[in-house]
Amino acid sequence: MTLTRFRQTWQSLVAENRFHRGLLLGLLVTNLLTLMALLQAERTVVLVPPILEQQVNVAREAASQEVKEAWGLFVTELLGNVTPTNAPFLHQTLEPLLSPGLRREVAQVLEAQVAELRRDRVSVRFSPETIQFDPATDRVRVSGKQVVTGPGADPVTRPRSYEIGVMFRNYRPVITYLDAYADPRERQGRGREDSGEPRP
Repeated sequence: MTLTRFRQTWQSLVAENRFHRGLLLGLLVTNLLTLMALLQAERTVVLVPPILEQQVNVAREAASQEVKEAWGLFVTELLGNVTPTNAPFLHQTLEPLLSPGLRREVAQVLEAQVAELRRDRVSVRFSPETIQFDPATDRVRVSGKQVVTGPGADPVTRPRSYEIGVMFRNYRPVITYLDAYADPRERQGRGREDSGEPRP
């Protein structure tokens, strides 16, 4: 091996080594950037629960329409089927879901409703028929029939609608709006279009 050939080989090895060092440094930088992006990315949870017929998405501060409709239906079925015996369970189940501004008011309305049911010795049952989602207000409206039965009387059936605002905070549902009425005209007549007052 001649000295000239040795120098060429040595210089090419040094150049290749420098190239690989630069490439390694570039890969290290891209890996660090990817790690930072991964740690700061908001995760989306994809669920396919048995009560829903299709895939739904829940993010940290948002959820798909189907999830909000499912939560609206869940809350209305709880509120529409209040009895004196299940009222403590209902309060315990709903309280973590309610926004702080609604908790006390909903508790008061439920207590008044339970006292009225005990006084009149009646039971109330709600059967949902339709679910509508209003993207403009981000609220779910569940409409159906409310059946009131009492001792020695025929059941009384009347229309009933619940309107619920469901938001998500840290992947958890929060009920921010709650209203109940017999028909939309009654609701408009009360002048409570944007009120968050509960009326179960």
